[in-house]
Amino acid sequence: MAKHIFVTGGVVSSLGKGLTSASVGLLLERRGLKVRMQKLDPYINVDPGTMSPYQHGEVYVLDDGSETDLDLGHYERFTKSPLSNKSNYTTGRIYSSVIEKERKGDYLGATVQVVPHVTNEIKASILQLATDDVDVVITELGGTVGDIEGLPFLEAIRQIPLDIGKENCLFLHLTLVPYLKAAREAKTKPTQHSVGQLRQIGIQPDILVVRTERAMGRENAEKIALFCNVEKEAVIEEIDKEVSIYEVPVGLAENNLDELIIKKLGLPRGELDIADWKDLMHRVRNPSHEVSIAVVGKYIEHRDAYKSIYESLTHAGFSHSTRVLIKRVEAEECEEEDLDQLLGSVSGILIPGGFGYRGIEGKIKAVQYAREKKIPYFGICLGMQCAVIEYARNVLGLEAANSTEFAADTPDPVICLLEEQKTVSDKGGTMRLGAMPCLLAEGTKSHQAYGQTDISERHRHRFEFNPAYKEQLINAGMRPAGTSPNGNLVEIVEVPEHPWFVAVQYHPEFKSSPLEPHPLFRDFIGASLKKHQSK
Repeated sequence: MAKHIFVTGGVVSSLGKGLTSASVGLLLERRGLKVRMQKLDPYINVDPGTMSPYQHGEVYVLDDGSETDLDLGHYERFTKSPLSNKSNYTTGRIYSSVIEKERKGDYLGATVQVVPHVTNEIKASILQLATDDVDVVITELGGTVGDIEGLPFLEAIRQIPLDIGKENCLFLHLTLVPYLKAAREAKTKPTQHSVGQLRQIGIQPDILVVRTERAMGRENAEKIALFCNVEKEAVIEEIDKEVSIYEVPVGLAENNLDELIIKKLGLPRGELDIADWKDLMHRVRNPSHEVSIAVVGKYIEHRDAYKSIYESLTHAGFSHSTRVLIKRVEAEECEEEDLDQLLGSVSGILIPGGFGYRGIEGKIKAVQYAREKKIPYFGICLGMQCAVIEYARNVLGLEAANSTEFAADTPDPVICLLEEQKTVSDKGGTMRLGAMPCLLAEGTKSHQAYGQTDISERHRHRFEFNPAYKEQLINAGMRPAGTSPNGNLVEIVEVPEHPWFVAVQYHPEFKSSPLEPHPLFRDFIGASLKKHQSK
């Protein structure tokens, strides 16, 4: 029978449950175990697809088109666990399923209640991952213990050991020991209260992973063990990482977390092999170069809005032994301020995806600056559309060229709505979503990067390159470097005369990892490093 690990969080939000869960998954995989990862989110939205980046951060898209929580990005960057729509459930999705069953009469006239109907639905969503070929299912619960919306999920995981046996389940609680500078000491009381709340619900943590700014000392660890009713060896210290989040698995391994989990769950004891990860960390701590990249976007002040973009740039730096310094530039500033001051010091410019008109003209100016100054440019989704608009306006001479998303009456809609999307009024799950094939033109920079002609990448958008302008743009010097297999959709454009100008309609950031940087990000950083060195 597959074993289950439930990861909860306490004291404060944003402690890093996703990173910890992903790190546990990595360590168990490196011991030869087959792992499945899952995130349960207590908010009532059916999925994150309609949520503001300011509140939620990025929407992470899977191969099957599921719009999911950004923590699933950590799962894919750290582990080989296959992810699907079974990997992320929200309260909204759970309740939608329960209501649909009630309407169909599946409950045979029973009064539908949180317990047992909602909790049974949550349990079913967890247990479905425990197939015969899986050793461990790791389920992370979003939010913090004490949040009212999280209670049904906590009740559901409380019940699972009663259904399948306590020996098949392990509760890992991530908490915080704050350091009070005025008192010059760490405080364990918040952790004690957090565990106390869990125990009132009926859950006794088996392992505590304690986040700290500095070493908390043996005395505090013993105090936590005593008052939280766990063994001393089960209090795992996780000190903040100053260099890279990718140090987390190594730190947990040094504290024997994987060994402890294997002991408590009776799992096979394969040897831990993280030599390549340790080698990566050595290169991360000792870079040979630095390069500055401008990310020009509209959600710059919210770091998680472009989480996978930043991580993919970092991964690409690893492959060149280069520290990537990211300059976050608000797109609207490019409309009004001197671009030499904003962008003159960087060696590469990237424009990520997004929605809405705000900041578009600034992004178009940033594209023009990169093209005319011969600065390596990487456009992603909206960044590709802005590149096409800029080229149509300033090279092709179509001064009013635009996207119908921003100007429905533009005389030159070089970017337009997909025909099948014109009748869609709902917002959620109605875009071109998920992994789709692309055919690369030989001799292009994209083809050189991938080293093959047939690729698959993930999409999340509604608007497309207008094929009516394809020949005009080709004649003006912009080349379609990648298309859908039938040739109808342009997925990549390049400017061959530019040192490195590549813009893609899809989201390559969703398929990058520390040990396997995405080829386009890798070559973008390589071109930017070459630009930096030429300065």
